[in-house]
Amino acid sequence: MEQSHVSALQLKHAGIERQIEEELSRPLPDPAMIQTLKKRKLRIKEELALH
Repeated sequence: MEQSHVSALQLKHAGIERQIEEELSRPLPDPAMIQTLKKRKLRIKEELALH
């Protein structure tokens, strides 16, 4: 059960990384959106560190 939770977190982390990359590649990236995504990514990373 715990391994599936870790796998799900890793997938979410990768998905957020892709969203950040997509936003940064836009002609006018939204700094607020990037900041929000980075905060979500950090929370997931912190949760992964606990497992």
